[in-house]
Amino acid sequence: MEISSGKPYVDEGEIRTFSKDVADQELIWHRDLEHRKVTVLEGEGWQFQFNGNLPFELKNDYKFEIPMGMYHRIIRGKTDLVLRIERS
Repeated sequence: MEISSGKPYVDEGEIRTFSKDVADQELIWHRDLEHRKVTVLEGEGWQFQFNGNLPFELKNDYKFEIPMGMYHRIIRGKTDLVLRIERS
């Protein structure tokens, strides 16, 4: 997968894909300007971490929410990670 947007992922509508080959230094702590609902569609070994919490594994069909303004990051796994992201 080639990423040319300067971001560590590719968006196609609500589908966001992170390559298994993304550099760890590209997966930085950040916060979003809107509330998001996330569904894990594919991926093995990836983790998600909210600021102040331990990371948790992203398993297929798992759903969670990212509140607007909450610092968070993704930790790289073994296969590509595919998410559905609904903004609200």
